[in-house]
Amino acid sequence: MRKIPQWEFDFYALSLPRGHGFGDEPPIGAWGGSDGLACGIVTRNSATNTFGTIVMRRRVDSVWTVTGRASGFDSMNAAVEALEPSLAEELPLETIPSGVVAHLPLFDLKDREPSDAFRLLATPARQPAAWALNQLYLALPRPDRNWVSDCQTTNFHTRIWEAQLLASFREQGLLVEQPFESPDFRIENPLGGEAWVEAVTANAPVPYNHVNAPFSDIPTSREETFFGSAAVRFAKTIGNKLARRYDQLPHIIGKPFILAVADFHASGSMMWSRESLIGYLQGSGATVAEIDGSLQAVSMPAETLLGPTRFPAGLFADDRHAELSAVIFSNACSIAKLNRVPISAAGAPAGYRYTRMGEFFDRAPGALKGIPFCLDITSDEYRNLWPHRYEPWTAEIEVIHNPFARHPVPFELLPEAQHWFEADREWQCSSVYERSILWSQTWITDAEKPAPTLQDVLEARR
Repeated sequence: MRKIPQWEFDFYALSLPRGHGFGDEPPIGAWGGSDGLACGIVTRNSATNTFGTIVMRRRVDSVWTVTGRASGFDSMNAAVEALEPSLAEELPLETIPSGVVAHLPLFDLKDREPSDAFRLLATPARQPAAWALNQLYLALPRPDRNWVSDCQTTNFHTRIWEAQLLASFREQGLLVEQPFESPDFRIENPLGGEAWVEAVTANAPVPYNHVNAPFSDIPTSREETFFGSAAVRFAKTIGNKLARRYDQLPHIIGKPFILAVADFHASGSMMWSRESLIGYLQGSGATVAEIDGSLQAVSMPAETLLGPTRFPAGLFADDRHAELSAVIFSNACSIAKLNRVPISAAGAPAGYRYTRMGEFFDRAPGALKGIPFCLDITSDEYRNLWPHRYEPWTAEIEVIHNPFARHPVPFELLPEAQHWFEADREWQCSSVYERSILWSQTWITDAEKPAPTLQDVLEARR
């Protein structure tokens, strides 16, 4: 047997129905068989101080399945000893239960021509991302029959968004299920009720190749940033989903309904488009003006978005769409994110340096700009940003609450996300992490060459 590092176990635990949610019996160690087909977990009951075990084994389709549980051990050594027979080499793979659809191999292309984005996963610098994505895919309770072919070809970004959402939900200890074809997920937290979540991506009107595409122009005016073409794209994307009236499905009636949106409408747009989503949802942006001799943030309201469509701004400004409880957003749905989580925990592949640069949200009262940063993701400085010393899946997840929601989302449902909510007629923010990232890029460079600098951060936004 081998002791499984915490970060690796955390990946495998995402295959459990409640992920990292072990209640009053938290794990205190995990061991694996030398063939990589088993994972034995030792838990400790916080009330009785006795030890327990959970055995997970791979099925014939590589999915983890729980094959045994036991409790009442007097010592950790006794619990570990009880695990040994289940971790022995050459035990047969577990069978797939009757009525359960097998997960197809993610990297078996058959006769498909993969997209350039999927091809990137085969490059040495992105092997950690390929491994991570496969683990998340295998953790999905019931991916639809087209999941693998979509991920390999034209729907890559939608599928990695679903995978990252699953990781974030289960990292927070949520029960995650896929009992119906739509919406994508039912989530439940004993402390904060339940909700249904549909994942969607904002895509370009005309498809483009995302790999090595030159970055699109960043809007030069605050009005264009908050209410321009990106906000229109969000409005169309969200509007198309709302038109399907998910809230009227029998299994959703009376429950919170959430849309989870990731942005791919233009190359590099994730670095600035969160403000466009905020402008569309809140019907207000922010600019800087000189007042009484000092620069201050000034509200910039709008009733419509820019452009000939004249879409109404402020989806959450009144009760027009009370059926939508909240919107989840991330500015980090990417191969880079899939790379960073395992690399920030286990280290970089030989010969490569991974540098994340961008801006932290400045929480100081009256702050007008973000705080630039440029960090090696394997450095202590970067790891110390996170309580468990590697980048969490939930680090960039933001929940924007509809103040007029018919069925509000309890904050306790998503305890580690950043929440935006209206209080005293002002939008406010709460976050479990001290540092939130407004935008970022991740650069992969030769480990023997000089590392990127803060000056590169400034150049990256020009």
